[in-house]
Amino acid sequence: MSFNVNAEIAVCGGKLLKLSHYSDVVNNTMDVNIYLPQQYFTGSNGKPIPSIYFLSGLTCTPQNASEKAFWQLQADKYGFTMVFPDTSPRGEHIPDDPAYDFGVGAGFYLNATQEPYKKYFQMYDYVHKELPRQLNQYFNNNKNPKLDFLDNVSITGHSMGGYGALSGYLQNYHSKKYKSCSAFAPIVNPMNVPWGQKAFKNYLGNDRLTWRQYDPSELVKQVHNYGDDKILIHQGTKDPFLNENLRSNLLIEAARGTSWEDKIDLRMVDGFDHSYYFISSFVPIHAEFHAKHLGLI
Repeated sequence: MSFNVNAEIAVCGGKLLKLSHYSDVVNNTMDVNIYLPQQYFTGSNGKPIPSIYFLSGLTCTPQNASEKAFWQLQADKYGFTMVFPDTSPRGEHIPDDPAYDFGVGAGFYLNATQEPYKKYFQMYDYVHKELPRQLNQYFNNNKNPKLDFLDNVSITGHSMGGYGALSGYLQNYHSKKYKSCSAFAPIVNPMNVPWGQKAFKNYLGNDRLTWRQYDPSELVKQVHNYGDDKILIHQGTKDPFLNENLRSNLLIEAARGTSWEDKIDLRMVDGFDHSYYFISSFVPIHAEFHAKHLGLI
């Protein structure tokens, strides 16, 4: 599969590429932004450059984090590529909902099983399977240095995307698809909060047993941590969504008595809200966390 380069923007020491491509998984054209760090252009000692996937939250596009999270400075510092996928398929033909928290811009990083959504909303397979394969094929077609979108990768995200990062990491934990996982203000127990319940019911149906495969607070009980792997989470105390839809404490409670107990580093940061001011403030900490697991420091 080929990508269309819609824009190439010089930023920091590298370049931000705004790409689009057709996805067979979601049956639609998808946008994705890629930041190529300075090491891509100056050389990386012959070693493949690892990647970090950033999953965005409700209503966001690949532009939000690309423009406001300031990952580029950290990517240049450590030498990793940033991947910013979209949050859902888009277009007039895509089934939607008048509310902001479902439908277009709110794919919830799962594979829908219910009509009329299942043809398009296969975001789990898109993010974790199809997109990495297509990126690896496209960028490593006679190009040097090699970029690694498949093997030496980590994942992070914000809000709905934080939930998507946690869920994808835990579902793929035993295959070690991702070297590390972090999240900013994630939905940690979607089965039991309004945002998640609305999405799961409409995308997956009424059987709550099928919801468990995507719920981080259920997955920590099912997926055994066989090493010393940790998950890093930052959550602002002034986040307006904290008490109703995020409820960070539920993941800590769910992990008690499991192999993940004391392996989830939840950092409540006083005074911060849900915005990109919050995210950008703690991106350097998350970048260092991932850089260590990617073998960059």
